[in-house]
Amino acid sequence: MVSASYRRAPRGFTLIELLVVLAIVATLLLLVAPRYWGHVDTAKEAVLRDNLRGTREVIDKFYGDHGRYPDSLDELVDKRYLRALPVDPVTGSATTWTVLSPPAGYEGQVHDLRSGAPGTGKDGSSYADW
Repeated sequence: MVSASYRRAPRGFTLIELLVVLAIVATLLLLVAPRYWGHVDTAKEAVLRDNLRGTREVIDKFYGDHGRYPDSLDELVDKRYLRALPVDPVTGSATTWTVLSPPAGYEGQVHDLRSGAPGTGKDGSSYADW
């Protein structure tokens, strides 16, 4: 019969075992992190293109309804063409849009919309040119 003094107490993990597990987790993170950030950037660019397309359609609808271009982006919200100004996902703000005036002979101030984000997209073109 085994006496109580010979029983082993429950053991935890050794320092070596913890270091091996941490090394494996760190290696996996090094492999996965670059792919994750690349997908985040691709998603931001897709949202930016969609926001630009949608807002340009709204500007055209405003022109079709009123016979003039809006005086500001806020006018699109005030007249309920938009619920809110879209956020530029690259800059994270709805105030960084660059507004282009209409050609001579047209009324209003907002003919087109561009991103105010610095830098270039994955295709090499500048965000300001989209």
